[in-house]
Amino acid sequence: MSALSAWILASRPKTLVAALLPVIIGCAYAYSKSGFDWFTATLILLSATCIQIGTNLANDYSDYKKGADTHERLGPTRVTQAGLLRPKVVLAGTIVSFALAVLLAVPLIVRGGWPILAIGATGILFGWMYTGGPYPLGYNGLAEFFVLLYFGVLAVAGTVYLFILEWPNDALVLGLIPGILACGLLAVNNVRDEHTDRKAGKRTPVVRFGREFGKVEFALSVFLPYLIVAWMSLPLWSKLLPMFAIVLAFGPVQVVWNKTDGPSLNRALAGTARHMLVFGVLLSIGLVL
Repeated sequence: MSALSAWILASRPKTLVAALLPVIIGCAYAYSKSGFDWFTATLILLSATCIQIGTNLANDYSDYKKGADTHERLGPTRVTQAGLLRPKVVLAGTIVSFALAVLLAVPLIVRGGWPILAIGATGILFGWMYTGGPYPLGYNGLAEFFVLLYFGVLAVAGTVYLFILEWPNDALVLGLIPGILACGLLAVNNVRDEHTDRKAGKRTPVVRFGREFGKVEFALSVFLPYLIVAWMSLPLWSKLLPMFAIVLAFGPVQVVWNKTDGPSLNRALAGTARHMLVFGVLLSIGLVL
């Protein structure tokens, strides 16, 4: 495998939907309030992408160092564990990605002030602490809390704030949707990796409470966003369009509830990401209309 291919694999392109979708939803909401501009949107999207890639690289590096990624791994290939990139090189890539995120965010911090600085700085800090540092979030059952906040509520509301310099309550509630959907990605991973996580001392919810808990968590993360959309005071199209995504929801849920092998759960993971993307895009289109 070429070095470029290894870096692309390390960046985990399929996970970028979790970082970009809340920004897209926030942009759509701002557009509906006549506060959208392309320059700000581009900077937010690029900075969020760099933070996500940095987090992925940090995860690759730290999981290898902690022994969570071994030859028993059932999920997609991790470049450090597979020997495709040296650990020090992956660590350097992590630092570069986070540094680029900071540079891209400078105009955003100038516009949004300390709230944006706080969100960005803690986002990078927790991105590293997701599996790194003395108290890694992912090893202590706190990953869902981090994802719900930084890939949901703060990502959507922070994006909206950068456009209109306000914190609307409905933008905060709207942020729960991509955050909960992203927790579904975690749930699939946790169900699939229960055995290796337990051996590595990774106290995920599935390790702590069992596989059945993970199945219920996954189902809730898939279907709860539909109830939130139905409950919110949104324009008709914003309520109606996301409902069409439900046809993509049942397949992954059925697999997670009935299968235990790695390949099946990896397909469920891909299906979950696909459902998340379609739901979020349809919601965004509804907000713009």
